[in-house]
Amino acid sequence: MTNAVSGTLPNERSLLIVEDDKSFLQRLARAMEGRGFSVTTAESVADGLLQVERAAPAFAVVDMRLGDGNGLDVISAMKKRRPEARAIILTGYGNIATAVNAVKLGAVDYLAKPVDADDVAAALLAIDNRKIEPPENPMSADRVRWEHIQRIYELCGRNVSETARRLNMHRRTLQRILAKRAPK
Repeated sequence: MTNAVSGTLPNERSLLIVEDDKSFLQRLARAMEGRGFSVTTAESVADGLLQVERAAPAFAVVDMRLGDGNGLDVISAMKKRRPEARAIILTGYGNIATAVNAVKLGAVDYLAKPVDADDVAAALLAIDNRKIEPPENPMSADRVRWEHIQRIYELCGRNVSETARRLNMHRRTLQRILAKRAPK
């Protein structure tokens, strides 16, 4: 077994994905299997901890905020069982404090949603923490803003008033944004 601390990758390609968005979880699992990983999935912190206890994987992709807690708990448990394991955090709520905390607990990278399987694989397999190349055609700032608004809207149960309150935005402004098509 090789050691991630010395700048090499684990030989084994076992991967645990912990994500509460079931459709995203299934798509990412299929995509990562297509990239040579042996994938196990979990939809909650409790299930993720159970999977780590059964067999700590070589790699993990963990959502930061899950229905029953914080994904960092899964990474912390995995690093205790298998210190050379490589994990990344996915989140729709990116901020510097949580990124720093994720790295302190052993995550090798921190990716903001939406993210694709190529970015995930590149982050998991990056040696010596070399950063992945920026995307050739990244989302526009307008598209990122729109995606964020849509995510909050869904998390608020499609309640316009609650979404507007949480985004500190006037309700009518939000309604106009929601009525438009997604920007390119």
